[in-house]
Amino acid sequence: MTASPTVPEVGARERFSRWADRHRKWVLAGPSMVFTLLMLAIPLGWTIYLGFTDSKRSVRRDFDFIGFENYAEALTDTERFWPSVGRTVYFTAGALFFELILGMIIALLLWKPFRGQGVVRTIVLLPLVATPVAVGMMWRLLFEPNIGFVNEMLSWVGIPPQPWLADPATSLSTLIFVDVWQWTPMVALILLAGLTGLPEETQEAARVDGANAWQRFWFVTVPLMRPVIIAAVLLRGIDALKTFDILYATKGKGGGSSHDVETLNVYAYGLSFDYNEYGLASAVLILFFLIILAVIWVLQMQRKGRES
Repeated sequence: MTASPTVPEVGARERFSRWADRHRKWVLAGPSMVFTLLMLAIPLGWTIYLGFTDSKRSVRRDFDFIGFENYAEALTDTERFWPSVGRTVYFTAGALFFELILGMIIALLLWKPFRGQGVVRTIVLLPLVATPVAVGMMWRLLFEPNIGFVNEMLSWVGIPPQPWLADPATSLSTLIFVDVWQWTPMVALILLAGLTGLPEETQEAARVDGANAWQRFWFVTVPLMRPVIIAAVLLRGIDALKTFDILYATKGKGGGSSHDVETLNVYAYGLSFDYNEYGLASAVLILFFLIILAVIWVLQMQRKGRES
């Protein structure tokens, strides 16, 4: 009688190898996911905790739990908090409005092939190469009232020097211009990607039906591009809400005593690093975080409503 062949015993290393092969996507992405979650959860959790305390003056000082007092103080502050909310909304809406319009125009101009298209696309994307701090410092010098090149050019046509960043009436609008100059290429790139994916048949059908260029754009291109436009608004809108680099690099700590460009980010920074009000600054940041979540939720609902 012949003996049955013995099945070789599978070692622990081999079993782990088979398990890792079956769960390859989680094994490869797991360490990065855990690291990212920790980097987000720990600072966010600590900020939430500080928002309920009276932490101030020194991080080593003992602080007590005070509940929602910091949130009540922020929400009742009509001198700094609510004006900073208004500036944040104004800056974001203004920058996003012009970036969408100019981005769509640039994307439409770059949509159809033409000679030198690659060179033009490279030139258009150049503002994205510089860091926001460098861009802010550059425009701060260009808008300098006495020696700035912008006022120098205006003097060539007889326009007197303008206090672009020094005047509270024009400083925030000037910074919207700087933000539009740097980030319009990103919006144009997103919209251009959407345009290149549109089917040519719809344009040809509209052209055969006698639609002119404007009608084809408004009644054919825009409806087909709506998901891409909402995605561009979502990405750029959230980024504009969090803008800090350009504001701080051009105007410093909130724009001086008038706080004429003090958005929520700049306001929270000043509370924390200038006045050492860590608890109140944390509460302001959490309120800011909730505002951003609300904006994301509204845009996502709009996107789902359009797609359904």
